[in-house]
Amino acid sequence: MTHPVDLEVGRRIRHRRWMRGMSQQQLAQAIGIRFQQVQKYEAGENRVSASRLWDISLALEAPVGFFFGEEVVSLPSELDREAADLVRHFLAIPATKRRGLLDLALSLGETSC
Repeated sequence: MTHPVDLEVGRRIRHRRWMRGMSQQQLAQAIGIRFQQVQKYEAGENRVSASRLWDISLALEAPVGFFFGEEVVSLPSELDREAADLVRHFLAIPATKRRGLLDLALSLGETSC
């Protein structure tokens, strides 16, 4: 029987991987395992050892505590996916150009109200 903590850690791995725009294959390569093992971790079928979780946290650029935090991580809705994509791409823009894009978004939002 799968332990609820293993399920939650797996959900958080999947969520963080998705937020980083990383495939299971890419995560597996980054930590030196096969993508099938990543699938098992994400499904909570296999427990993640402390050392493996450390590797995962480095690959996903998240503190180890993220995988045990109290905030709820749920599968994103389509709107959440679009927002996450927007945030991910926004953060890829050089900081010097972000303000202009933010100003544009604010002005577009004001005209739709």
